[in-house]
Amino acid sequence: MNLEKYIKVKYKNKTGWFVEEATSFHNTSRVLDVQNKKDYLEGHHNILNRPAYQYNGQLVEPRKIVLNMAKTILSFQTQFLLKNPVQITGKEKMVEEFQVVNKLGKFNEKNIAILDKLLKFGNVYEYIYIDKKGYITSKIINSDEGFPVYNQHNEMIGFIEHYVFDGISYYVVYDDEKVQEWTNEGGSLQMTSQFANLSGLPVAYVSTNEHSETEGRSQLDDFIGILDNMEDLISKTVDGLYKMINPVPVISGQQLKGSIPQHIVGGGIQLDDGGTFSFESATIDAKAFDILYTQLYQSLLDISMTPSVSMGRAEISNVSEQSVRLLFSLASVKGGMNEQCLRKGFYERWDKIRGLLSYKGVSINDKAWSTFDVMFTYDLPSNDAELISNMKEMRAMGGLSMESMLELSPLTSDVGQEMERLNNEGNKVDVAQVQRELDVNS
Repeated sequence: MNLEKYIKVKYKNKTGWFVEEATSFHNTSRVLDVQNKKDYLEGHHNILNRPAYQYNGQLVEPRKIVLNMAKTILSFQTQFLLKNPVQITGKEKMVEEFQVVNKLGKFNEKNIAILDKLLKFGNVYEYIYIDKKGYITSKIINSDEGFPVYNQHNEMIGFIEHYVFDGISYYVVYDDEKVQEWTNEGGSLQMTSQFANLSGLPVAYVSTNEHSETEGRSQLDDFIGILDNMEDLISKTVDGLYKMINPVPVISGQQLKGSIPQHIVGGGIQLDDGGTFSFESATIDAKAFDILYTQLYQSLLDISMTPSVSMGRAEISNVSEQSVRLLFSLASVKGGMNEQCLRKGFYERWDKIRGLLSYKGVSINDKAWSTFDVMFTYDLPSNDAELISNMKEMRAMGGLSMESMLELSPLTSDVGQEMERLNNEGNKVDVAQVQRELDVNS
């Protein structure tokens, strides 16, 4: 089923079909869920709903301690995978063209924004286009503003972007051939512009969801419950601590004179023979609190696959690089899962860019395209001196090119510029000279 048939069957060719599609019950529920996630990330947690209570005849506002660790965990996952830019590999000429597009379109920055939104909300969309300067770039469409239309085979056949600005609703309707912009300004729905669609429908980035192939699942759903319990535990414990600071005076026997002075610090009292006076207070089971909180915290790290050393929960000293990498083994597994979610979208993105390059007169044949791939470099702890030493040995054996050395070197920020400088210096890739330079750097 294509979009034309979808509109005919479901909406009887109604002109404003996209308004009903974007405001359907399913899409409205999804948007509400995204808005709730945004509120949570802004600090609106369940602990803030704790009601006031009566204590000693007074209305007391309870402690409401918010632990906004979800943002920290998601930021770690994003930076772990994308702190080092994604490398494009394949035929040299094709890679050169793609690298130009990558820099001019600022796609490395967009990659970080895409993964950040993908982890938080489960879905994010990207529309590839040629801007007014002639650069190939993209627009990121948030999950609560994007409404893809799928057929019975889970194939995207249309896309609706809907947002509200200054009380006016705007709709951008995408199909394979054109893009239409609509608005209800003035009280009636009207089309304001129409453009040719050179890149097709937006790219959908979808996280893993056991119940759907077209809708992702937010990472927040995995650990919001744990964080709620941690906030509840620590807030109620602090409340209990403040209650127990005030001990209760207990007197046994006959008091001979007066009452306990309330306005004098250290004032004394007189008791009958055999009478006693003491302050009684409850005690807090600090060990039980520590065990509960530690277990919840460890469960949070385990479920989110966050290494405890990255959150300051483990001390390391004089540990080999390999041992440190073992501490990040779960983070690597999580990075691999997030990588798979991005790869599918990246392949589709660069295929669309390949099509746009053909409009600009740059042709990339199928043979060259078949070599295309993307390479992720995880932000793992590394020993730069050891890495350089290994590259030096590989270079000496003739198993590594100069360009590959520069790509892998942690001391190189721009491989193309460095190669150009080497060529300008008349460097002929002398092994001995390379070894001397590496020895100096290391």
